[in-house]
Amino acid sequence: MAATSTGETWQQTVEPAGRNMMAPTSTSSMHGVNAGEEADYLTYMVAHHMEEAAAAKQLQRSSRAQMRTLGASIVTRQSAEIAMMNKWLATWYRGHSPTTGYRPMMRDLSKMSGDALDETFLRDMIPHHMMAVIMSQQLLKHGGVRHQPVAAFAARVREAEHAEMFRLQRYLADWFGGDGVLCPIGN
Repeated sequence: MAATSTGETWQQTVEPAGRNMMAPTSTSSMHGVNAGEEADYLTYMVAHHMEEAAAAKQLQRSSRAQMRTLGASIVTRQSAEIAMMNKWLATWYRGHSPTTGYRPMMRDLSKMSGDALDETFLRDMIPHHMMAVIMSQQLLKHGGVRHQPVAAFAARVREAEHAEMFRLQRYLADWFGGDGVLCPIGN
């Protein structure tokens, strides 16, 4: 559960992870979440960010300084954004269900180390970022934004995670000989 600044909690509902999830074939609704509705977007993004921050914390064990720095940056950014989104949810959407049906996209990194940790993180995080980009674009495209700060946030997420995907792809190619393009985008 994530606590908000007002003391309310939003529970992340997840299904067991086991494999990477492919990008959806329909981008208007992902995992039962209406990406074009602000409250659903925020609720889903809290769960999405929580998974990303948890995975990024594992990078403190990486032998690569770039990965440790990346992990620390992700944890700091995602933690601040989770707090902000929880505040918005508590303020604007008190009656909105915190259940997301979120399905983890990343493998458990807790027992990995060395190259296995770094490569798995990179291979999982690229499609994870892609999902955030798609969700943010759908919210903005379908006009479901009700509050200007959320529009600005969705645009920042879309741009920042898109740009970071290229950095992750570069790391993957440089260190592991992969191109990082792991999942197709649906229509």
